[in-house]
Amino acid sequence: MPAPSSLKTLYRIDECPDLMADGCIGDESGNLVFLSVWARDTAIQQFLARLTLGRDEQGLDQFHVINEQGGSIPVFVGNVENLEKRSTRVFRRTLFGSMVNLWLFDRRCVKPDKANASALALLPRDSSHRTDRLWTLVQDTCPLPLLDHWRDTVLELLQARAMLSRLPSAIGALEGHRLAIDVPALTAALGDLIRNSTLGASRYELASGAPLRRVA
Repeated sequence: MPAPSSLKTLYRIDECPDLMADGCIGDESGNLVFLSVWARDTAIQQFLARLTLGRDEQGLDQFHVINEQGGSIPVFVGNVENLEKRSTRVFRRTLFGSMVNLWLFDRRCVKPDKANASALALLPRDSSHRTDRLWTLVQDTCPLPLLDHWRDTVLELLQARAMLSRLPSAIGALEGHRLAIDVPALTAALGDLIRNSTLGASRYELASGAPLRRVA
């Protein structure tokens, strides 16, 4: 977990006045992908307990983050079983006691769902390594063998077919990306690219005029 920074903007959570968020990412349907909140330990524990109660009395199956413009962003919790949590105790000697930073995030952010060829990525905004990290995620998630020199072509294909997309809702220092590979469609598309010589077994193959190898 990164070191705390005094430059972070904090956002209020409407249903939990004792918590302040410095990052939140939601998917296309507003479901929680990542949340970073700060509070005292008792407030953090109460928040986690309310999440497990769901729609029951005092439970939380959704909450609202107030952005810098005063707008209310709804965040739906979904299945709590799919969320991982990480916490660290910081600022131990403050007027309000020690503070805890809690991260809640979809487990696919750290472990791809290879059975369904899907994954999520959390990256710093405007990261200079975005392309490399997304390509690594694609190679780790996709059941098909992907050669390194295919990177730009395959990433462009995935984005064009909405198999790789940036998540629309994000506040704070991070951005989110969803990878959802349609394996039969990708297999067919790669086959076409190999047959028309857009992709080859070697990065030098097309430049040298060498024939393509047969791909099983």
